[in-house]
Amino acid sequence: MEIENRKWILKERPQGLVKDSDFELIAETLPAINEGEILIENLYLSFDPTQRGWLNDVPGYLPPVQIGEVVRSGGMGRVIESKNAAYNVGDLVFGFVGWQSHCITKAEDDDRFRVIPELLPIPTMLNVMGTTGITAYYGLLELGKPQPGETVLVSGAAGATGSVVVQIAKLKGCHVIAIAGGKEKCDWLKEAGADDVIDYKNSNVHEELPKIAKNGIDIYFDNVGGDILETVLSHININARVLLCGGISSGYDASTLPDGPRNLFSLIIKRATMQGFLVLDYLPRSQKALEDIASWILEGKLQHREDIQEGIENCPQTLNRLFTGDNKGKQLLKI
Repeated sequence: MEIENRKWILKERPQGLVKDSDFELIAETLPAINEGEILIENLYLSFDPTQRGWLNDVPGYLPPVQIGEVVRSGGMGRVIESKNAAYNVGDLVFGFVGWQSHCITKAEDDDRFRVIPELLPIPTMLNVMGTTGITAYYGLLELGKPQPGETVLVSGAAGATGSVVVQIAKLKGCHVIAIAGGKEKCDWLKEAGADDVIDYKNSNVHEELPKIAKNGIDIYFDNVGGDILETVLSHININARVLLCGGISSGYDASTLPDGPRNLFSLIIKRATMQGFLVLDYLPRSQKALEDIASWILEGKLQHREDIQEGIENCPQTLNRLFTGDNKGKQLLKI
């Protein structure tokens, strides 16, 4: 049986927001799979800001997507053919499936390609029960080490990762301040448990933060970088922990990187720490995070939202939603 694969390949390096013309959507007939390989029909693709960074020709924690290659992205699909004893037809799998309708892989070559138990709907598993939830869990709890009564500030707080950080911080007894853009997102964060919310689109964060964070900031979970990071560093407490998860204010465009904070000396004065981290380092021991997150969801203690676009032809504009602020929650695309 012949299978047609529709896939987006990188045609040229984007500048700023991506355009359809930066890519090419092509169709191909897939070859028969070889011993050790599996054929996956992709169901949902995950979109994260870091994917824009992978399109730049600069070094990173993963190599750049090369011209002519399938655009890299995580996603979930179902095994429809297997010549690998570790995978059965019908298995639901997660991995770097890419912007395509099908993929062939020797799955054991990538330890991040794994069979997923079907406990919750796929969008939920790609969100809070996926790398999003694991990022929030280990970043806040293992690196931030929140204590009851401490003040936790989260930027990009209405996004997939930020919203989980907000809620876990509340579960740990912290006072939580969230920064997000737009009334709808800010109202949702209050419903999810944030004590205070700053709407960066309709107010000045530099002016509002000292009014709201009257006791200073003990933990800053940063998804934004840029000017907001600089502002926050002026209001951290002694022994504060600044956790660098993302920098979406840059647009992940290597040609227009924002200026760095000019007040890093605050880290010395406050004896504070600033640490970057990647979820890839925590995937081998993700089970604890997933067990706790599943319990919180079933107990009604953890809310989540998924923004689901549809159609493989809409991949480029779905990625842009992360940078225009159009997405509400975890950005996904249903193929």
